[in-house]
Amino acid sequence: MPKHDVQSNTHEPESDLPTELAKPAIRALTQAGYLRLEQFTQLREAEILQLHGMGPKALDQLRRALAAKGLSFAD
Repeated sequence: MPKHDVQSNTHEPESDLPTELAKPAIRALTQAGYLRLEQFTQLREAEILQLHGMGPKALDQLRRALAAKGLSFAD
């Protein structure tokens, strides 16, 4: 069995996005290539809000998840 078949059984293994995020927000972030909370430390909140599917509630959930790890947006 090729190695890539093993990973196809897992769902976004490298992601640590908050699980409470709504599906549209998760899709918006993953399609834009954002899978790790650490990536958001290089971005301003306004940049994330521009993604289709992201709203104030999802942004707040990201903000809280970042704070729990001692991180924050680049603002």
